[in-house]
Amino acid sequence: MSAILSVRNLTRRFGGLTAVNNVSFDLSRGEVLGLIGPNGAGKTTLFNLLVGIHKPTAGSIRLDGREIAGLAPNRVARAGMTKTFQNVALFQESTVLDNVLTGGLLHEDVAGARARAAAILDRVGLAGIAHKLAGDLSFPERARVEVARALCTRPAILLLDEVMAALTPVEMEAFLALVRTLRADGLTLIVVEHHMHAIMTLCDRILVLNFGGLIAEGTPREVAHHPAVIEAYLGKAYAEGGADA
Repeated sequence: MSAILSVRNLTRRFGGLTAVNNVSFDLSRGEVLGLIGPNGAGKTTLFNLLVGIHKPTAGSIRLDGREIAGLAPNRVARAGMTKTFQNVALFQESTVLDNVLTGGLLHEDVAGARARAAAILDRVGLAGIAHKLAGDLSFPERARVEVARALCTRPAILLLDEVMAALTPVEMEAFLALVRTLRADGLTLIVVEHHMHAIMTLCDRILVLNFGGLIAEGTPREVAHHPAVIEAYLGKAYAEGGADA
């Protein structure tokens, strides 16, 4: 598969703190890539660099061959890459449909964005609550609305930032099924998630960050048995009992 995203020597410093340190990787078209590591490892900062929320101190980000490092978030989104947010911020007094159509305004007028939002809501299983107020949603519904809004921007690459946090096991399985259908539709994804079952069953390949640096890369099985990953993040109990879960 050809690389849709190429990251080289990406670094971000905040004063004397190096939050992301010389990270390089390629993302293949149609791949689901996991990103894991301890709290404070640099995962969210890396996501924010990719979508333009932070500007890199050094390094290159090429999306479909085009350099996008340092571009504003709206320009990165127009180029084809967007992310969800850990803290879902919806317009509480607006309907689900109106929340989702805001993503479509990146490329279309209001009528076009509304039509696309309706189609996306049907795709993610939320058509039945399109006219429900966002303030009345359950947490699983809010998570799906956040994904729907991101999809409305027409991304080639979607970054999911802990969208399964606080879901029950049943809710998580439903969400994993949704992500798999999106991948089957041709979407490329990068997923940050603390739930190891979700990461290990969903992803083709996993990157592991620690102290801002990339310490391991490989298939879920390879990463689960990597000594540095076990020591820094997974722990021996997971490696011995849950690596193949």
